[in-house]
Amino acid sequence: MLQIGIVGLPNVGKSTLFNALTKASVPAENYPFCTIDPSVGVVGVPDERLGALAEFSKSEKVVPAAIEFVDIAGLVKGAAEGEGLGNQFLANIRETDAILQLVRFFDDPNITHVSEEVEPYKDIEIINLELALADAEQVKKRRDKISSDVKRGDKDAIAEDAVLAKLMQGFTAGKLALHTELTDDEKKRVASLNLLTMKPILYAFNRKSGGHNLDELADGRAERAYELVKTLGGRYVFLDAATERELNDVADDDREGFRRELGVSEDGLAGLIRGAYETLGLISFFTTGTDETRAWTIPKGSAAPVAGAAIHNDFLEKFIRAEVIDWKKLLELGSYAAAREKGQVRTEGKEYVVNDGDVMVFLHG
Repeated sequence: MLQIGIVGLPNVGKSTLFNALTKASVPAENYPFCTIDPSVGVVGVPDERLGALAEFSKSEKVVPAAIEFVDIAGLVKGAAEGEGLGNQFLANIRETDAILQLVRFFDDPNITHVSEEVEPYKDIEIINLELALADAEQVKKRRDKISSDVKRGDKDAIAEDAVLAKLMQGFTAGKLALHTELTDDEKKRVASLNLLTMKPILYAFNRKSGGHNLDELADGRAERAYELVKTLGGRYVFLDAATERELNDVADDDREGFRRELGVSEDGLAGLIRGAYETLGLISFFTTGTDETRAWTIPKGSAAPVAGAAIHNDFLEKFIRAEVIDWKKLLELGSYAAAREKGQVRTEGKEYVVNDGDVMVFLHG
């Protein structure tokens, strides 16, 4: 399962966001919130398509796609040298697939900022620098370890050292590993290092209901943050973690009314999870029937056998063909029988690239 680490400076709202996420109501209540330890939670991905398909099939059970969120201790300047929880923080984040960087985006004299000023682009730079410093140390240790193999002419060691040298040049120039141009083969050679700055990063700007939000103050701070994220080739979303946490205790029918009262126009958690999906290049396909409607997560661009393997490993090797129809087209036509009659259910082979929103039935040997 995909795992995303929530990181940020102290007091930016990480635990509040984590609590909001893990207690959030999603369209498919059958997928339970699962606690692995106090700081790890499995969260169902809100998807209106899932509910519509479940109603169409009159499914007994509904299972959304899921993401595992990890609440990681607040990062401080100097973490790479062991400041704060330093090494523990970095070890935790190294295990994740992606990073969700939560950034304070409001002024409030009652909430202390670790740097005594609210300047989001500086906060982002502090965190990214600590991640890059930790990676640089990791790369240096690896180069030292293989140096004797390089000296005796081992071809694999020489090839790996060349990649490590390229990464180190990037760190020296202030680049994240993600921005060092590596071939697929070069990436494979350093994959075991699990570099922090090789992971995709989604930036979440945490606003505050009734507060002085930077995107409304027009004093340049918001624009500087946007520009930095753009320069980093990342994407950002807005949310109000405290409000989302409060809304967890409000009945579903009343939630939209409360949002309007608080001036929060959209569901920040849904936007956050969608942003995480896009950052990681993921899509969902569906299986649906009277027993169950389920969303399955696969990387964008996956061929049909890979999609089948998300359901069962046998489908990868023993895939024969798949029946495919777009979810919206299936609902429009009212039944599988009508869809087949109109030639809208396609038979696809091994080369078929699955689209987001495909409803699929797999045939295997």
